[in-house]
Amino acid sequence: MKIVVSVIKADIGSIGGHIKPSQKLKETVSNYIYEHGIKTKEVIDYRISSTGDDIAILMTHAKGTLNEQIHKLAWDAFVEGTKVAKEQGLYGAGQDLLKDAFSGNVKGMGPAVAEMEFDERPNESFIEFAADKTEPGAYNLPFYLAFADPMYCAGLMLSPSMNKGFKFVIMDVSHTEGDRLIELSTPEELYDIAALLRDNHRFVIESIYSNNTGEPAASVSTTRLHNIAGKYTGKDDPVALVRVQGAFPATGEVLAPFSIGHYVAGFMRGSHTGPLMPVKADCPISYFDGPPVVSAQAFSMRNGKLTEPADAFDQPFWDWVRDQVSQKAMEIRRQGFSGCAMLPYSELEYGGIVEKMKKLDGKFKIRK
Repeated sequence: MKIVVSVIKADIGSIGGHIKPSQKLKETVSNYIYEHGIKTKEVIDYRISSTGDDIAILMTHAKGTLNEQIHKLAWDAFVEGTKVAKEQGLYGAGQDLLKDAFSGNVKGMGPAVAEMEFDERPNESFIEFAADKTEPGAYNLPFYLAFADPMYCAGLMLSPSMNKGFKFVIMDVSHTEGDRLIELSTPEELYDIAALLRDNHRFVIESIYSNNTGEPAASVSTTRLHNIAGKYTGKDDPVALVRVQGAFPATGEVLAPFSIGHYVAGFMRGSHTGPLMPVKADCPISYFDGPPVVSAQAFSMRNGKLTEPADAFDQPFWDWVRDQVSQKAMEIRRQGFSGCAMLPYSELEYGGIVEKMKKLDGKFKIRK
């Protein structure tokens, strides 16, 4: 049976600034999906969660990817939630809904979207990743290591079902006139993949496929909000779906690279560099509007019906990792605005500094 797993995430309002959505806001979104998705049988199953100040809607259905009904359901749920956010005086009500009206699907309208369609395995397992206060390229390094590096993914050496490696579909997100993509496979084109993925700001993994079976292994949201709005509207806060076990890396092999707490763009005003912290589901945002965070919820599925989530980062090992990442965050924040602690001007999205630089540029003079 062909099943589609869709996750659609947006910031539509938060308590006290960029901290967390209210319980009433989450319940409103959940109730809308239940009334207009489950009861009408548009959706097989769903789960609602939050990461930082974002709400994620995870849905299973059999309508194909980029389906108008499914995307409109999520959009309308966010619109309904935005009404509650405004009633409660939440900060940034409707912030990620960057268009006035729904127009076919939510991709390119603000919310982050990741979807996969596949023939469900008898013991289908996958992980939903949700990040906040960071960019789509935040998944580049961990997914490269999980799918291409035997130092992290022992299955590349030990499992016959992965011996042909994986195909990476990579998008140039700076190209705004259409989706500019390249397909590269491991292990033959490993160095070419690395050359692109080192640039988290421009080249982003869109999807990954098994070379052994051709099956989809991972899907990542790739839209950059400032390419839609033309100005700073908040960081892109990407979501991802990763299938695990069997012909794909084991759950532990996909999670292991997140122990690095690698540096990514984001943090305060989307304008700084900070380490990506693996956090528990429904974790709020705090220090310096950060640090950049990622949650991981693992699911099993049968006939599109989901189990309760297993919170993959809610385990004592990750408490130690969070301590290490906190130290990395403090070290780079001591550097304030200087050098690599703040993003380069080419990546700064906050309008004030852009206008300031234009004004200062006119005051420069050439010394004779």
